[in-house]
Amino acid sequence: MTTSLTLSVEDRTVPGPHGAIPVRVYLPESPRRGLVWAHGGAFSFGGLDQAESDWVARELAARGVAVVAVDYRLSPTPDWMASVTGLPPQDGVHFPVASEEMDTVFLWSATLLPDLDATDWSLGGASAGANLAAGAALRLRDQKGPSPRSLLLAYGLFHATHPPLSPELATKFGALPSEAAVFTPEVLQLISVNYVGDPALLADPYAFPGGHDLTGLPPTFLLNSDFDSIRASAEQFAIELIAAGVDTLLVREPRTLHGHLDGVQDGSTTSLARMAHWLLSDLVRPR
Repeated sequence: MTTSLTLSVEDRTVPGPHGAIPVRVYLPESPRRGLVWAHGGAFSFGGLDQAESDWVARELAARGVAVVAVDYRLSPTPDWMASVTGLPPQDGVHFPVASEEMDTVFLWSATLLPDLDATDWSLGGASAGANLAAGAALRLRDQKGPSPRSLLLAYGLFHATHPPLSPELATKFGALPSEAAVFTPEVLQLISVNYVGDPALLADPYAFPGGHDLTGLPPTFLLNSDFDSIRASAEQFAIELIAAGVDTLLVREPRTLHGHLDGVQDGSTTSLARMAHWLLSDLVRPR
């Protein structure tokens, strides 16, 4: 465990349905709210040390938010994905493992601190982690147990079949160099099938909540990258949330690429300020 005057950071494990779940707990001296947070990585990459997990958690904790970062179990890295990333193929697990680990950690976190209960804890993530958080929130709703105070979802993929890009987004995405325009509809479909394993599970609302019944979800903040084809899914998801009666905030961070919280990009610090404001505001209230 490392400790500073204002922040303690501790690696722990949480008992889970598929074995112990590694987490990293970031505790400010006097936390005002809590967040269970999941990194991205196409369901197959990433971990607690990447900026999208560690930097985000430290920045939010410095503003008074207790953060539990989840090291969920990853999906396999098949040959086609290894060829794109340059990393070797690796084994992994399919849905619903990572999704179930998210709501397990949320329920554990809701009892972690004596001064915070479930109504003080939000659930969120970036990219694949945003998908996992949204699916876990649906499961928590259906189990009729403790529900998150809010959802905080950064540039997430919520639909098994990717929605069409708006003319504005198509123009921006089409202008990107080929090395930056990675997430074509074909690649996104491969990632989605790799996550679930069995293509029939693409229709499971806990795997891809988009297009399903979203009533009863907590207030939701959707943060998007600007030049990002995946933004089409979050924009469609926002429409579906509003139609379901869910209070929804949709923000596009100008001049950013997908994953802008996972490294130094213009707009990342602004996004962190937006996220902290959402989490700490007394104007954001559960239903």
